[in-house]
Amino acid sequence: GVNPIHAGFPADPHAISPYSPSHRRRFNVAHLAVPGEAASPGGELVDYPPAIAARLAALKAAFAGLDAAALSELAAFRAARGPELELFAIHQALSDRFGPYWPDWPAEYRTCTAPAVAEFAAANGGAVAFHAWLQFLAETQLAAIREAGAAAGMAQGLYLDLAVGTHPAGAETWADPGLFAQGVSLGAPPDAFAPQGQSWGLAPMLPGVLAARGFRPLAETLRAQLRFAGLLRIDHILGFERTFWVPEGGAPGGYVKMPRAALLAVARIEAAREGAVIVGEDLGNVPEGLREDLAASGLLGCRLAMFDPGIANWPEPVLGSFGSHDLPPFAAWGAGRDIDWHRRLGHIPPERAEALAAERAGQAQALGVRIGGVGIDALHAALAASPARLIALQTEDMLGATEQANLPGTVDSHPNWRRRIGPAAADLADCEPVRRAARIMVRAGR
Repeated sequence: GVNPIHAGFPADPHAISPYSPSHRRRFNVAHLAVPGEAASPGGELVDYPPAIAARLAALKAAFAGLDAAALSELAAFRAARGPELELFAIHQALSDRFGPYWPDWPAEYRTCTAPAVAEFAAANGGAVAFHAWLQFLAETQLAAIREAGAAAGMAQGLYLDLAVGTHPAGAETWADPGLFAQGVSLGAPPDAFAPQGQSWGLAPMLPGVLAARGFRPLAETLRAQLRFAGLLRIDHILGFERTFWVPEGGAPGGYVKMPRAALLAVARIEAAREGAVIVGEDLGNVPEGLREDLAASGLLGCRLAMFDPGIANWPEPVLGSFGSHDLPPFAAWGAGRDIDWHRRLGHIPPERAEALAAERAGQAQALGVRIGGVGIDALHAALAASPARLIALQTEDMLGATEQANLPGTVDSHPNWRRRIGPAAADLADCEPVRRAARIMVRAGR
């Protein structure tokens, strides 16, 4: 399982959040494997700008060397994917010329149907073809991963993640501006998890427009992921019931009602089409009846031991884990490392931080009593023995990480999405903590 791999912003290598994509039906070319690319030196944090620049340079060199057979294969792919891929490739070529965010472009290029856009595409066919080829490469490599998983006997193969929204200045809003609300962002009201509230910088879909189109945009977005994933997580599926819109300028936000039954029906249809399983992240202020409707639709919910320590009493139709990418790993949670960060950044006053730290110490002790031990092995054994249909183990938990991948409510003040796991991906299976966790799962019949 990995974080979202939606298309990002190659022209802005600092825009690295996987949950703030440019387009959710296209893929992030920063993840492409490039034959012959030299490995960059590792460090505690990933330095994205030079890494992405080097990868794009290697990809451009590879594209320049394509033979006639490869170009013919690319032409067939472009024809099969149709106008939507072409529009995305044009957007990427325009981004190379004018910058990553289309509201900053010259006015004549901000509307995808403008004559200047068609003229640009005709005059820059090579640049457009390059970006189409990157998507061809991404889909080819993802298909190879899917096939390798099936050959290895994996029931689901890839476990992908669908971001809850899209960047307001990315390819998706440029190509289809009428689908998205302007001047507002998706977010969440203040709570104990994020006391300052959250504005995610994501453009909401307009529910009336979505319904008028027969919910096709959602279906196509799901289909793009399920083409390669046997298991798909929908981030913040509470948005199927209601979305919290935060206006620009700091005004208070409010909830907007969504057509829950129709959205669940679309998810159910697309999952059935591919024989896949969908997991809805039903955490936070869960609307009444949503979890029951998820189960009735065949979608799994989520349970996190961090918030719901009664692991032995979890319901069956869920995916259970200790935490998530937005929360501290096991070792950091017990130490209150996230509380330290919020105090340091001024999100909570020192006296409140002290009270939260004392409360956390009590929670960690109580969890240890429930699971019959204080270490990660006891946690994994309890998860394995739970009624939950699926269990997810986090690499950071297994390796004893003391910092989290993402601290909600921050952008640059915390090094979000930059922390290295430690071992290289190819070496993870040989790490003793990972092997030990696997043995615990096997003993439990998982």
